[in-house]
Amino acid sequence: YVVQPYYVPANFVAFQAPAGIHTHSFRWEAGQVMFSTVAGSGNTDGDRVINRHVFTSGVPSPEGQSVRIALYVFHQGKLPLKNENEVIIDKFEYLP
Repeated sequence: YVVQPYYVPANFVAFQAPAGIHTHSFRWEAGQVMFSTVAGSGNTDGDRVINRHVFTSGVPSPEGQSVRIALYVFHQGKLPLKNENEVIIDKFEYLP
């Protein structure tokens, strides 16, 4: 999870997700952004939490800002990936 500027250590949280389908979500409000990753599709509540984090420092108000979603493969090493990665965006809501 990241908020800008990404190069500030407190604005970046990395974690390893297990193989499988995951649901990633975030809620951006004035003064905080709450990120969550759960196992499975759709349900963001319950016992399947893989990771959660709340950023509270330096978070701008969402008005007039933009959202970007990206997939990066870090620490690939000497061996290439055996399988391709895929991101499917089922739903995106912006509720000002």
